[in-house]
Amino acid sequence: MLRTPPGSSQYTMYRDPDAEPPTLICQVGTTKLSYQLRAVEDLHAWLQQQADWVPLGAADENKPAADGTVEAWGRSSDNPVGGWYGLRKGYRGRFGMYLPPLLEELGLAELTHDARNNRMRAR
Repeated sequence: MLRTPPGSSQYTMYRDPDAEPPTLICQVGTTKLSYQLRAVEDLHAWLQQQADWVPLGAADENKPAADGTVEAWGRSSDNPVGGWYGLRKGYRGRFGMYLPPLLEELGLAELTHDARNNRMRAR
């Protein structure tokens, strides 16, 4: 059980390593989002390269992501998978909302927990 960075919502995340590709499932109420499992290690490596605080910039799939944010990186053609980490069309966004708390829980990153404009950096 995790909480969004502002602390306003709870959700669960779990791994399905046997899926193809290995998948990270995010259950938010009745909505199920799925991301490539490798996103955890890839995001941590990218944050280490940034060596500073990075804005989260969470956005739905159909909305543009602000440049330089975790959300923009999670859908960029320059990331290790060459595009979206999200696997389910129509639900591929919100990478910058749901992945950062998981990295924090795993001890890989630290997050700010303000009402808006949260940021993260690698540990």
